[in-house]
Amino acid sequence: MVQAFAASPPSRPAPLKDAAVNTVPDPASIVIEPVSSRAQLDRFIRLTDRLNAHDPNYIAPLRMERRQAWSAKGNPYFEHAEVQFWLARRGGRDVGRISAQIDRLAPPEPGQPHTGHFGLIAAEDDDAVFAALLGAAEAWLRTRGCGRALGPLNLSINEEVGLLIDGFDTPPMVMMGHDPRYAAARIEAQGYAKAKDVYAYLCRSSDDLPEPVLKRIRRGVPGGVHLRQLDMKRYDAEVATLTEILNDAWSENWGFTPTTEAETRALAKALKSVIDPTLVWFAEIDGEAAGVIVYLPDVNAAIAGLGGRLLPFGWVRLLWRLKVRRVKSIRVPLMGVKKKFHRDRRGQLLPFLMIDIGGRRAFALGYERFELSWILEDNRAMRRISEAIGADVYKTYRIYEKALG
Repeated sequence: MVQAFAASPPSRPAPLKDAAVNTVPDPASIVIEPVSSRAQLDRFIRLTDRLNAHDPNYIAPLRMERRQAWSAKGNPYFEHAEVQFWLARRGGRDVGRISAQIDRLAPPEPGQPHTGHFGLIAAEDDDAVFAALLGAAEAWLRTRGCGRALGPLNLSINEEVGLLIDGFDTPPMVMMGHDPRYAAARIEAQGYAKAKDVYAYLCRSSDDLPEPVLKRIRRGVPGGVHLRQLDMKRYDAEVATLTEILNDAWSENWGFTPTTEAETRALAKALKSVIDPTLVWFAEIDGEAAGVIVYLPDVNAAIAGLGGRLLPFGWVRLLWRLKVRRVKSIRVPLMGVKKKFHRDRRGQLLPFLMIDIGGRRAFALGYERFELSWILEDNRAMRRISEAIGADVYKTYRIYEKALG
């Protein structure tokens, strides 16, 4: 999440057929199968590759990375959340998947019932499959006291969020989702309505900061402000500082849930091999950490065509694309300024200073397309900054809600 300033009745799954001697299962029936083994998780991961096989803009995620991100062993999110995955099967084949989760760190929303989340939803273009999947997730959430379902969140609000509803004509950048065009209508048919939209903005290296801002920047960094790049020798300490800044900066956002240092550390570890320290900048004011920006090379552009596999030769191709050919797109997934500096003129300038110094470095490295995402539709501060540098909304993701009653 990019944040410049603290930025019908419920459907139920189809019932299972009672086993009976000499009874042939109905090939049209949908069976909902809880995921409880590695083999099932692998099927859960691979399903989207088949569902999106004819979409030229779909990029298969690395299966090894997905196994880690969607297991308690690899993702600290599971330390403070209860999670269940399901597969939908029909006629002996997988036709859909979904998750349901309850995050104990998610604060209650004023005026809203206890809220649970669903996510990772993908299915064939069939209302019956979507109904069965969402019905299973809703039933699970109800039994745990939830009166409202919100999603898709994959898995946390601090990770991939929302369902793509506009911008299908380009592939997603790193850590952003991509969904088939029919999915929104299928979810809405089950009684879900918009809760919030989030945007991905795109600009190009030829775009520049507004002239008044450039004039101010050219006068030099204001007194008491210090900009420095990520120190890889102090990587763990830097991750802790980043977590502190972002949890403060984002704390007044809709849906805000604090990210734990363990979660940030796990993400930082996973990305360490692709992070360029000259593209991660911290800002300090009077010696205090005040802001941070992260430019992340678009790994999706490098893994396209690998089919989700790094073996036997995927590693070589990935490293060649990242280090030799270099990808041309880059994403800003994280930016924030502590709330205490919002009324300070120096603090108000920090987003532009960080965008400028990181952007100039990215331009020098040959990056041509810059994505700022994701940004809440009502985050006026960050939207103004994005539009001021010439960025335009090119993808929209929708978070849905439904009263479970």
